[in-house]
Amino acid sequence: MGHHLMLEKQSAYGRMIERLNRFPQGAPESETLYSILKMLFTEKEAGLVAQMPIKPFTAKEAAGIWKISELEARKVLDDLAGRAMLVDLEVKGEQRFCLPPPMAGFFEFTMMRVRQDVDQKTLAELFHQYINVEEDFMRELFVTGDTGLGRVFVQEPTVKEPYAMEILDWERATHVIETATYRGVSMCYCRHKKSHIGQACDAPMDICMTFNSTARSLIKHGHAREVSKSECLELLHQAWEHNLVQFGENVREGVNFICNCCGCCCEALAAVKRFQMTQTIHSNFIMQISDENCVKCGRCAQICPVDALKLVKAEDGTRRIDFNADICLGCGVCSRGCSHGAMTLVPRPDRAITPLNTTHRAVIMAAERGNLQDLIFDNRMLFSHRLLAGVLGAILKMPAVKRNLAQKQLKSRFIEKMLSDM
Repeated sequence: MGHHLMLEKQSAYGRMIERLNRFPQGAPESETLYSILKMLFTEKEAGLVAQMPIKPFTAKEAAGIWKISELEARKVLDDLAGRAMLVDLEVKGEQRFCLPPPMAGFFEFTMMRVRQDVDQKTLAELFHQYINVEEDFMRELFVTGDTGLGRVFVQEPTVKEPYAMEILDWERATHVIETATYRGVSMCYCRHKKSHIGQACDAPMDICMTFNSTARSLIKHGHAREVSKSECLELLHQAWEHNLVQFGENVREGVNFICNCCGCCCEALAAVKRFQMTQTIHSNFIMQISDENCVKCGRCAQICPVDALKLVKAEDGTRRIDFNADICLGCGVCSRGCSHGAMTLVPRPDRAITPLNTTHRAVIMAAERGNLQDLIFDNRMLFSHRLLAGVLGAILKMPAVKRNLAQKQLKSRFIEKMLSDM
């Protein structure tokens, strides 16, 4: 590590990065990340945020940790929430705050509308460097572990009988929209970012959807526009018509976001092409080609967002469609775009296990990534907590087979209690 980076590690921003890496998905350290945080947080704010627990907290709890008055603490927290650096939410009638992870979280929130309080062009260039050029962040987010942050929602009209009845409610984007308590629409972070570096496509920009508690906070502070159920469903149909992929939070209950993604700008889809894998994000369906109906026109290859389909022309003039099942999203874009009925979506042999809710997903991701102790024993003020954290940390450092056994035991005994407490 260079001398400059060693000094940064000791700064308030360094402590904040250490705090971020207690999240299951993490934020690998780099000079670019320091530059991003310096644009978004003052050094004082970074130092304050670095002290906060992972779980949602009240202004009173923050005041106690920061050793300032509750009024002063609330002023800081409200300012950070107003800039979408924190999410504020109401839990049983009490206002709580939490620092969202970088993604899906405060990285996206900074670019979900045009704003004058931050240099969005410079920020876009830094995001591009950290996410699209450097590799560690995206590898950590999409390759590490078996449980992903997000998942693909199959385009419901593309699944025909007898398989249409196999789409479960929580696999339907329409169901998420219809049952949400709040619905917000914002500017697409990915395409907005790309527009600042001259690489955006012409897909709809104001089509990024947030729901429930996240939508409520973003709407409250002007980072999202509240929409009705009918308008949100109409936007979903527009996304289908533009061959956009629905990539949303990987939970069954209380989905907080659904992005409408293009293959050229979306970072999740770029990761699929970059690492040639989808095991953590694909839907529970997969494409199947009918040789009888396929005319080898190549339309499917043109619109596949992750290049899972390729039109190959042989020297003798014949054509064939090559299909890479390993990176098929199961989104339905190719099926919708095929006018010859050659593309059919069928259920995958093994259905992916989708976590119950955000907390359940965070616990599983943390166990898979080896930092479950940070999530469970985040408050380390008591010796007993420190001791338990150390024991759990030791378990997670065991050889793979023994560690997997320990993790299974932890999931069966602790997760239900965690869900009731968090």
